[in-house]
Amino acid sequence: MGKIDKRNHLDETPFSYRVNKDKTIFLEYYGRQVKILKGKEAEKFLRKVNQAENEKDVQLVMAKITGNFKRGNEKEAKVKGKDNNSK
Repeated sequence: MGKIDKRNHLDETPFSYRVNKDKTIFLEYYGRQVKILKGKEAEKFLRKVNQAENEKDVQLVMAKITGNFKRGNEKEAKVKGKDNNSK
């Protein structure tokens, strides 16, 4: 996994998921919902998560499923009411 997460971003565990009672899965990135999985897609996700050897592998599964989180150009979420240029 060394070449996949070069900056060790997944060590911060930015992804999480919740499983609803009807087997719907809600994927979150820093607490914000980014994807919903249902049916066969949800079953495939749970299989991959259960086969993962450690938490970083689980994070990688979620990063790949949510898409566009692998290019390194993701921006940090802005905090409402704060100006990033002020000191």
